[in-house]
Amino acid sequence: MKDLYGREITYLRLSVTELCNLRCAYCMPSGGVCKRAHEEMLTEDEMIAAIECAAEIGVRKVRITGGEPLVKKNILSICERAAKVSGIEEVCLTTNGTLLAPLAAPLRAAGVRRINISMDTLDAEKYARITRGGRLDDALAGLDAALSAGFDRVKVNAVLLGGVNDDEIASLAALTQKYPVDVRFIELMPMSGTAKDAGSYLPCDTVLQKLPDAVEQENDGGVARLYRLPNAQGCVGLISPRSAHFCAWCNRLRVTADGHLKPCLHAPDLLCIKGCTKEEMRERFERAVFAKPRCHGELTEEVPSEAGRSMNRIGG
Repeated sequence: MKDLYGREITYLRLSVTELCNLRCAYCMPSGGVCKRAHEEMLTEDEMIAAIECAAEIGVRKVRITGGEPLVKKNILSICERAAKVSGIEEVCLTTNGTLLAPLAAPLRAAGVRRINISMDTLDAEKYARITRGGRLDDALAGLDAALSAGFDRVKVNAVLLGGVNDDEIASLAALTQKYPVDVRFIELMPMSGTAKDAGSYLPCDTVLQKLPDAVEQENDGGVARLYRLPNAQGCVGLISPRSAHFCAWCNRLRVTADGHLKPCLHAPDLLCIKGCTKEEMRERFERAVFAKPRCHGELTEEVPSEAGRSMNRIGG
């Protein structure tokens, strides 16, 4: 199904929980989030119904997100059922990796084909500071387990944080030379409800200044500009929602854990699907496609995202 601007919508990001075992400054409030009543959140059956409706309008790829999806007790069941939905060709998952070590192989067996691990630093002290208490060793164990589990692709996501991890760009990128992984640098987005001192904004071109040997690669259909270092097994990707937004080829919808369809990450529009019949849900998916704006507004510290929610309440 195409939106009003000719973009074919083929990708759904489904958040299964707002909760997380970390407290990353750019993602959620310092005090964490209040656990909401169970009946306010999508049930597993409603999540699968949403994926089925998405598949009916042309979605082929589903990414499971959170919060931290691995805190969800029924995450393996959700992934397994999602992978079996007719029309869905690929189920992926984004995680902070700290709970991944014992779950990597079961997730792969459940049908998850690709996995992204958020890791903004390779320094244990910085990691604890950014995540407000997380352990880098747990995330690295998750990465090792993911590489052993046989996923089609493993990616490491690092948010660029000026004054925090800009001195680690080269070492993070070097993971592509050491392992068969892609490392993607993501510009910091000014979101509602997150710490103002999470880090200073750095444009993705800063990465290229730090990696003079990086050679541009052909685009793989995703939103990242791709580069490769000498003798690398994977690519370095640059995701630039601020300096060079990719709205013109955005192909995604989002479903929040509390049951709202979000046509655009940075727009306030929400369509409730919680408690809907399958027919009502399908109709709202169609409405969400046609509600996608041409592009999001300017993103700066002075003009933050109009999303109206922190990232953990949207889905990372």
